[in-house]
Amino acid sequence: MEPLEPLRIRLRRVYEAALDDEGLRVLVDRVWPRGLSRERVGADHWWKDAGPSAELRRWFGHERERWPEFKERYFRELDALPEVVARLLEVASSGPLTLLYSARDTEYNQAVALAEYLSDSRRPRRPAPAPGPCSQGASAPAVVAGDAGEPNR
Repeated sequence: MEPLEPLRIRLRRVYEAALDDEGLRVLVDRVWPRGLSRERVGADHWWKDAGPSAELRRWFGHERERWPEFKERYFRELDALPEVVARLLEVASSGPLTLLYSARDTEYNQAVALAEYLSDSRRPRRPAPAPGPCSQGASAPAVVAGDAGEPNR
């Protein structure tokens, strides 16, 4: 089995100027960014169905202590939308994909979580470990910084 080419996923706030090499720019917010025109955002597509539900967005409220639970809930929402995930993976597999978002927080937002989900969705899924004394208190593996984990600056 040949190793998969890494996805070229970039993250950018809609308030930042676009770069020439960003590939397809997709806005992944459910709500249009306040005060911005379509020209200013510069998105090739607005796939609002790729963003978290309104209920989940309100619950999260960009409170960093809720980040792990937010990601779990958002990933479950994405699991229920295979056509959306397939569309994003198809784009990311064929060239650069820039996920646009409007959140102020560049580290804890839906685009960061979505990029992680897309990268992980190409790996074979392993069943969750059975609860037991060894699995309690274990920390999650670290995410290596790269295009998918850090916004362009």
